[in-house]
Amino acid sequence: MSTTPITSEAGALADREPSASEIRLVVGASSAGTVFEWYDFFIYGTLAYILKDAFYDVENDTLALLLVWSTFAVGFAFRPIGAILFGFLGDRLGRKYTFLVTVTLMGIATAGVGLIPTVATIGVAAPIIVILLRVIQGLALGGEYGGAAIYVAEHAPPDKRGYYTSYIQASVAGGFVLSILVIIGCRFLIPADDFVEWGWRVPFLLSILLLAISLWMRLMLSESPVFQAMKAAGETSGNPFVESFTYPGNKKRIFVALFGVTGILTTIWYTAFFSGMNFLRGPMHVDDGAVELLLLVAGAISMVFYVIVGKWSDKVGRKLPIMIGAIATLVLLFPAFWGLGSLANPSLAKAAEANPVAVSGPECVTDPFAELFDREQTACGKVLETLTASGVTYTLNEGEALALTVGGDQIAIDPDWLSEGEDANKARVSGLREALSAYGFDFTKQQPDTANFLGIVAVLLGLGFLSALTYGSVAALLSEMFPPKIRYSSMSIPYHIGAGYLGGFLPLIAGVIVASTGDIYSGLWYTWAVVAFGVLVAWWGLPSGPPKDFEDEPA
Repeated sequence: MSTTPITSEAGALADREPSASEIRLVVGASSAGTVFEWYDFFIYGTLAYILKDAFYDVENDTLALLLVWSTFAVGFAFRPIGAILFGFLGDRLGRKYTFLVTVTLMGIATAGVGLIPTVATIGVAAPIIVILLRVIQGLALGGEYGGAAIYVAEHAPPDKRGYYTSYIQASVAGGFVLSILVIIGCRFLIPADDFVEWGWRVPFLLSILLLAISLWMRLMLSESPVFQAMKAAGETSGNPFVESFTYPGNKKRIFVALFGVTGILTTIWYTAFFSGMNFLRGPMHVDDGAVELLLLVAGAISMVFYVIVGKWSDKVGRKLPIMIGAIATLVLLFPAFWGLGSLANPSLAKAAEANPVAVSGPECVTDPFAELFDREQTACGKVLETLTASGVTYTLNEGEALALTVGGDQIAIDPDWLSEGEDANKARVSGLREALSAYGFDFTKQQPDTANFLGIVAVLLGLGFLSALTYGSVAALLSEMFPPKIRYSSMSIPYHIGAGYLGGFLPLIAGVIVASTGDIYSGLWYTWAVVAFGVLVAWWGLPSGPPKDFEDEPA
């Protein structure tokens, strides 16, 4: 791995290949802990549709959901700081004890969300406390992934590194699947009204049990042999953060890891799972329980793809799967979501084609944050906002007066719909939907039939496979890209900047784009742009050919 000589005793320690039972324990304990930690992080996003009412007191549902995604993004914003802090500790003190700390922080912070009184009880203090707990979660997750990935990579034999570390990649999806599974179980055991009232707290409080299991499993682990060897040889880094940017060639490697690896994988992952969930649950009006079941089936099957790709990368190298997945995403992303729309709510798509909706009038722009900043939404903006939230595509035409037509027929707009306040918002939504329903638009909760259900699962599996191609081999790749003594810091910093900002802000950015343009598919352009840039960087910067351990670049 490192080209710096190591004492014979330390070198023997580093080169000793773990037994089959040892590697099973390493992979099993690291993967289980990663599942639990990502469960803690994702449960917030999975329950966003309930938390928007529990923690935010706003009249506009679109704004409430954007505020939830803003708080979701806060956790991601602090991941790079956690990467710096825990990367430093991981390179100085060791891999094992660092990710014991991170999983403890995550479990405590997640359980804390389940104990916060609602905004109706304590007012603005509720979202403030949630934000503080999300900050703690972000810091913890910034140290978790790098620790678990490196720990497994440094135990794995080189020819099986992609395979063994792929279980860490699959565990990220596993955390999302576990969050869905727990919510389905809670729904089964808790009446629907009670789940919305208080039952949503149970998945958060469950983190205490998951934390106990994770700590028990990880305490059985020993320190990474590579770190033990470096420590025995006195080769640990004095300041891993500084050396990450001064080590020869590392600036280029960090740039490539940020944009050519993490930028690609994280936007595809969040588009496949979170954008898919929001799209089905929101503009497509699919029943909440059906959405959760669809994601459970697709997510659980997709976990297998990560392991297959990781194992494949041990033979063909890490670059090839990433390039195939990224380029295929550029071609298939929009068709995949068009297919989801047609399968999830066929009548909505047919009605939009048979009876196109057009809006004209002055100041026909939307302001998603109007209520938050005490700005008044224009009359046309209110109509556009309601159409977008309802999943109705429209065209904009010039006009001096506000007008709405469906299939060429003009729809009367009640002046009361354009007033301010919650009652006016509800009247506008119900009024416009009732008028459009006469033209075949279906806004009822959808329960896809068997054929459509399987079709949606197939599309989600396709997106999951694209994610696996770009993600399955990444733990091995990043471990091989950086020198051992600063590996924890060097891979964690670009990974969590990319995942924290490019990926973590994706639901919010995509939501703002959709709310601003009125096109329910327009948020996908964010993913497309990030992946397109990432393809260029990966093509230029990732090593081709079979995998190999880190080597210093020639002087």
